[in-house]
Order: sequence, then structure tokens, then C-alpha cells
Amino acid sequence: MNAAPAAAPLRIGNASGFYGDRFDALREMLTGGPLDVVTGDYLAELTMLILGRSRLKDPDKGYATTFLRQLEEGLGLAHEHGVRIVTNAGGLNPAGLADAVRQLAEKVGVPVTVAHVEGDGLPVPDGYLTANAYLGGSGIAACLRAGADVVVTGRVTDAALVTGPAAAHFGWGPDDLDALAGAVVAGHVLECGTQATGGNYAFFREHDARLLRRPGFPLAEIHADGSSVITKHDGTGGVVDIGTVTAQLLYETGGARYAGPDVTARLDTVTLTPDGPDRVRVDGVRGEAPPPTLKAGLTRLGGWRNEVVFVLTGLDIEAKADLVKDQFADALARTGARPPAEVRWELVRTDRADADTEERASALLRLVIRDQDSDAVGRAVSGAAVELALGSYPGFHVTAPPGKGAPYGVFEARPVPAADVEHTAVLPDGRREIQEPPTHTQEPAEPDAPPLPEPYPASTPTRRAPLGLIAGARSGDKGGDANVGVWVRDDDAWRWLAHELTVERLKELLPETAALTVVRHVLPNLRALNFTVHGLLGEGVAARARFDPQAKALGEWLRSRSLPVPVPLLEGVPLPEVTA
Repeated sequence: MNAAPAAAPLRIGNASGFYGDRFDALREMLTGGPLDVVTGDYLAELTMLILGRSRLKDPDKGYATTFLRQLEEGLGLAHEHGVRIVTNAGGLNPAGLADAVRQLAEKVGVPVTVAHVEGDGLPVPDGYLTANAYLGGSGIAACLRAGADVVVTGRVTDAALVTGPAAAHFGWGPDDLDALAGAVVAGHVLECGTQATGGNYAFFREHDARLLRRPGFPLAEIHADGSSVITKHDGTGGVVDIGTVTAQLLYETGGARYAGPDVTARLDTVTLTPDGPDRVRVDGVRGEAPPPTLKAGLTRLGGWRNEVVFVLTGLDIEAKADLVKDQFADALARTGARPPAEVRWELVRTDRADADTEERASALLRLVIRDQDSDAVGRAVSGAAVELALGSYPGFHVTAPPGKGAPYGVFEARPVPAADVEHTAVLPDGRREIQEPPTHTQEPAEPDAPPLPEPYPASTPTRRAPLGLIAGARSGDKGGDANVGVWVRDDDAWRWLAHELTVERLKELLPETAALTVVRHVLPNLRALNFTVHGLLGEGVAARARFDPQAKALGEWLRSRSLPVPVPLLEGVPLPEVTA
């Protein structure tokens, strides 16, 4: 008997990593080479708050309007090339966006069928603006199996945009855990667009700057067993190699078990191998049953915030900062108003001695004030700052006139039982198909720590050098927590890193983390360590409490820190730029 022919690989490309990503990326992906599916990820924790405020003004909105404008051209191109579109641009109103897509299709004369996924919206508790569960890919798969050309969702996991199309294409069911886990990993690599093709990449200097000027968006060739090849369209900019894929795998993840609504993917089983120019094969991924709960994200307005940045130039920077802080506190007290709940000062020493421009001679003193009451951060703050203009430190000026303050948001994550969420696929003909939650679930627990490699010989001479000379890093946010993934590219460096970069050493190198809970996860297959720093970001990105509110540059700060590095590991490594 002849074996049935294997299903052709599914080529899925991504054309958006966030709300505001490159507008013409959809056109580039649809015209740059063969694709079966193009996805667009528009939702982030902050985006849900933005869409929530948008819907307060107009109940018919609450979705990513940019996507509609992209479709004015993209819909016809997708139809012409036989590419299906799957996007979470529906935000808080997937049905509304689906209707808008139908209206657009009629207007531009493109015959497409549209379906959407809903049920992620949860009852919104008092005091909150939005509440949404993170759904999996089964609803997307149902829509595609029913013939949809365009599938619009609300809040699904980023990886669901890939697991859904893959499950529909290959006929996977909920028990095909390894295959689903492989698709989750591919989806995680694609989700942030050009971060997988050389964007935001630690070792960017090793590549031709002309290639990085405009990186192409990534795509995955997914196979029936869940393995994939990460690549990009021929002729586009950027780079796909082991390093760029590793960096994105570590982005905003935590331990070895990466739990989601479809499957828990074991990141400690991922194997990456080169597969030709700009091609990296991803295989070996094992899957386990998903947890019985879904992550739910809630947003609310947290209060009011104001910011003033004072410019301090030339000599006596510290003394100038002390003077204006004292003057500002006195001026604020004289208003008779209640003191704000939070007043934070940060002196950023961007100044240089004997500088050849005024800007290089200047430091920045940043004042951030937050309170539940808008009056406490408004006129009282701006008035206190402005009245100092002629009676404070020499050279007084600010980067912008103080404003009246603005609201800030808070994101919270909570678990909700999957059985309590009515995950629904609304098919092109209007039929509603409820997606049953998984019958087999498993609470993810941190696996036993893997064995570490043999330590690098202790007798080896060392030299103090920045960690980033030999290690890459990528960092990001998950609510109030930050993660920092650190990896190296050969076994000798891994022998050193695995033993050297402990939690204690990380806290020493990043003093901001010293009082926080930090958890280290070891991923030997990737020669990587992934650190979760709990509470670094306070109430999350929307609250903007920290200078780098999404911890995007936390990894680069870590890479810039010096520690004793074995001399052999530094051989042939270019020395860093040194500034006076």
C-alpha cells in the first residue's frame, strides 16, 4: 500500500508586531514571495487600554483602525495571491471590525468571506476598563475550515495566530501536543515582526548596516509534525540566523514550560539548526497538556501623572539638582495643596567635562509625580516648576513646558477557568460554533533544573570586560515583571555563563533588582539563561513608572556591565566603543 502524500508545508508570514508597526508591511508580505497565510498582531497590554478608551468615545470602535486602512490595498492583493489573512486587530470589538472588513470588500469589489472569533470579553469589574481572556487557536481554525478568507479575533495569544492556521491546514486536534507546541514556538518567533530578522538585535554590528536599514518581516514554513523553518522573503533586508531566532525565543518568556490555551510548549526541548542562508530550522519541540485556566488581562485607569525634565548644564551638576529639588518641594508646599502620593526624581548624567557642545555639557533631572487626583499633579505641579525659572540654578531651563498631567493605566493578569469562557467562532455564514475547552489539562510546574555543563577552568586568567562582548540579551515586560534572556554562541562561553551569571551576580550587576525576587531559568539547548525580575515595572507599562517602562533596554544595560571574563573567550572580540 502506498503511503498518503505528506501535506505541503504551510507558509505563514507576519506583517505586524504591534499597533503602529510599519504600515506597508502587509503589502510587502503579500507581494514579496509565496505565502499561504499572513498574520497581523496588533494587541499588547497597553493597546487594550488604548482601545478601551477609544470605545468609551465611540462604542462602534475598539479595534485597530490601521488594519482597515492597510486592507484598502491589501485585500485585493491577498485575493489575487490566494493568501488568507488572520489578525487580532479586532481588539475589543471583533464583530465590528469583521463588519467593517465586509463593507470595505464590497466597496473595493473584492469577493472575500469574513469570519471572526469572540468570547474573550469577560464581565468588567467595577473600576476597570477592559477584561479579556487570552484565547487559543481553535476558533481561528474553525473559521478557516469553514472557508474564511479573513479571520478577525479579539484577545487571543500571539501564538494562536499561527497555531490556528496550522491546525486547520494539517488537521491537528487538541491531542497533537507536540505539533501544536512546535507551532507555538514558531508563532512566538513571528509575533514581534522584525525582531526575528535582525531588529533590536544585540550583535547588530556583526551584520552589514545596509541589511539592517529596513529588515524584512519573518515567515515560517511549518510542517505537519510542527517543526518549522524561520525565514523571510528573498531580497528583503534583515538577517535570520541562530542568534536572531534565539533572541526572539527568549523575549517575554520565562521558564522551560511556556503555557498557553492550546498547549504547554517545552522551551527546553527546542533545537535550532542552520538550514541555509536566512533559514533556521526549529524542531524537537515537545508539548504537554495546557493548564485548566486561561490568562485574563484587566486594565483600569490607575490615576494621574505629570513629568518635568530640568536641564542642568556645566559645573556643579549635583549641587544644581539638590537646589531645584529643594526649591520645588518648598514651592509645592506653599500652595497649601495636599502633597502628591508619589514624587520621584532621577538625575541622568548625560553631561561630559569640557564638552564641545552645550548639549553634551548637560545632564537631565527628571521629575515624575503621580496621584489619584488630577489636581494633585496638574496646576500645582506645573506652577511650582514654572515659578522657579528666574530664581533657581544658573542656566535654568526645561525640555518642555510643564503640562496639566495625564491619566495613566494599570494592567493586571488573573487566571480564569477555561470552562467559564465561551470561545466562539462566528463562521462566514453566521453560524456560531462554540469551542470546547481541552478535556485533558495539567498545571505547569517548573521542571527539575537541568544539569549544568562542566565549569570553565577556574585557573584561567580573566579580564574585566562588558558581558555583552560575548553574550547577547533581549528583555521585555509582562505586566509588572520584566524578563531578561541571555545567551552565548559556543560551548566554551556556555560553560562560563551557566556558572557565572547566577541570580546573585545579576543583582550585583543590576542594582535596581537587588531587593526584588529574581528567578533564573536554564535552557541548555539554547545556551541561554532567562531571568524573571518580579515587580521591576511596578503596575506595568501603562503606568509608566520607570524610565524604561517596558524593560526593553534592561538586557542592554546588563550587557554593558563589566565582570571578570576568561581571557580566551575574548580573543578576536572587538573592543567596545569608549566614551569620555
